[in-house]
Parts: sequence; C-alpha cells; structure tokens
Amino acid sequence: MSTPAFPASVYAARLERASALAAEAGLDAIIVGPGPDLQYLVGVEGDTIERLTALVIGAASAPTVVVPRMELAKVRSTAVGELHLAVADWVDGENPYELVSSAVGEASRVGVSDALPALHVIPLGTRLGLTLELATPVLRESRMIKDATEIGELRRAGEAIDRVHRRVPEWLRAGRTEREVAADIAEAIVAEGHRTVEFVIVGSGPNGADPHHEVSDRVIEDGDVVVVDIGGAVPSGYNSDSTRTYVVGTPDAAAAERIAVLVRAQQAAVDAARPGATASAVDAAARDVLADAGLGEAFLHRTGHGIGVSVHEEPYIAPGNDLVLREGMAFSIEPGIYFAGEWGARIEDIVVVTADGCERLNVAPHELTPVAGA
Repeated sequence: MSTPAFPASVYAARLERASALAAEAGLDAIIVGPGPDLQYLVGVEGDTIERLTALVIGAASAPTVVVPRMELAKVRSTAVGELHLAVADWVDGENPYELVSSAVGEASRVGVSDALPALHVIPLGTRLGLTLELATPVLRESRMIKDATEIGELRRAGEAIDRVHRRVPEWLRAGRTEREVAADIAEAIVAEGHRTVEFVIVGSGPNGADPHHEVSDRVIEDGDVVVVDIGGAVPSGYNSDSTRTYVVGTPDAAAAERIAVLVRAQQAAVDAARPGATASAVDAAARDVLADAGLGEAFLHRTGHGIGVSVHEEPYIAPGNDLVLREGMAFSIEPGIYFAGEWGARIEDIVVVTADGCERLNVAPHELTPVAGA
C-alpha cells in the first residue's frame, strides 16, 4: 500500500495543469503509463508490467485510471483514491485497451508518456486507429518547474546527502576496497533520511577517470584521488545527487591545482544560473574556466541534468541547449575532469533557480577533501 507524498490538492493542481498543457499542444488526450510521470501526477509508483496500468487525461474530460483489478487496492491508496478519480479495472481475459479507448473518446491526436513500452503502445494505437505521439513536451513542461512543496523536498534530500558526505572520511581510507566503502555509504544514505539508495559511485585512482564507474574490488591506495557520487530518494520520492572529490593522504600538487580550477569552474556555472540565462550559457560558464586552464579536453560530459522524481530529467545543462531558465527549475551543476589511467574529479551540487539567481541545495565543502592515509 502507498501513502500519498503530498496533499490531494497538489495532485489535483498537477492534473489540471497537464490537461491544460495537453489542450495547448493540440492533443485530445494523453495516456500516462507507470514511471516518473505517473508518480508525479497521482503518486502511483512502480514500473510497467505486461498488465496495462494507464492514466488517461483528456483535454476536455475528467481523468480516468485503467488498472488491473489485482492492483486496484494499491492504486486507490494513492491520490487516485483521495481525488475520487474514475477507475476502470479489468481482469485477465478482458481487453484493457478498449477501456483506454472508451476513456479517450473521439480523438484525432493522442500522446503517450515516454515510459510506456511498445508492448502497450502498439495495441493502443491499433485500438484507437491513430498514430500515437509522444506526450513528452506536455509532461516535461509539467515537471520542469518545481513548486514550493517540491523544492522543500529537494532541499530535504540535499541536506540528507550532505550529511552523508560529511561522514565519508569515516570510511574512506587506504587498504579498503571501493566496494567496502560503498557499502558503508549506502547504509548511511538510508540512516540519514533516504528511503532508497539510487546509486553509489566510489571511483579511486584510475577508476575515477571513468565518469560512470560504480564500484569495484580495487584496493584504495595512499595518494589516490577518489570521486564519490551518491544519491537516493527521500520518502516523498524526490532525489538527491551530489559529488565530492577526496584524496587519501597527501595530494599530488599538480592534481590539487587542477582540482582547484574545477572548483572555480563549478562556482562559475552556479553564478551563471539565473532566470533568462540559457542552459548552454551555464554549461559554457564552467567549460570556459576549464578551457582557459588547458583542461577543456578533460571535461567529457554536460554540466548538469534536471532532478525531481527522476534522478535525470529536464532541463539538461548542455552545449547547444538554448532552453531559457525559469524560476523553479532544479538541476545539477557537475563539471568534471578526467585523465585516463590516472584519476578523475567531479564537483556536483543541485541548484534551484530563484527570482534573481539560484539556491545551492548542497553545501558540504567543495574543495578537494583529504582523508586519512594508511
């Protein structure tokens, strides 16, 4: 059973906005399957299975939830029940696509959420007699601007993950494996207020040069630069994501100098994040600092990604993205530098765009943090 993360009025407003945005986009209806969009709109969590669950939002009709009867109690324990939404339940042997078609009604343009798999999209399109469109632009716009309640949850998540980073020196030391350190960190993520651990990256020495390294049985050595990138979901389902770079013992002077440049690059991007700036301008602010120091080629990825009920969502802070930032957008700022076979470093905070700048939700020390050697 689930308990709605927010009051029913929050979900009602989200549904109303999604309906209005669908109408603005010229869609007669949108069909939302299990995944982050369904969690955002009505608090129903879980992944798609072979039995169809779908929320149908009509531009001019009340929302309807189509759900297998065996999932009915779970769905009714969410905002679906609190809002008394129409529910069409079904059992094996019945055709759920006919129920969706009835909820959609007469339509010429229907969108589907991007998490809905071909397993369901193809029979839905056949039953409706339409080529279905992605509802991503509508749903992205709904989720991209965070309200005060969501920002409060992201702040809560940021404070919790900061507490974990402050404890990393308890576990990170020479002679331990990355996997051992990661296990301690994962336990602390839950202890410090998260309900789930979404990821733990401990990249020591040359492993830190792989931005998506997770953990291994490599034994951490004196002098290693170590990337620790961690995050999880707090009880409401909103996520944390923060990276700090540590050094075991005394850092190499050249590495320390380069990481100091990285800290400046991250700060430059934070300073550039404000309403009216573009996502690409924030990316360029970090990238230019690194390029000026001769480190541009070592920056291998975008500067950031949006965050909310998904760890990665819109907006993406990347070269070429001319999306104009607006108050309420929340995203990471995480430039990194990577030297194959040697080491890597990354500094990451979540920020929220405010009326005249941005609020940094992670405040654990950004500088290269020394931990005890052997």
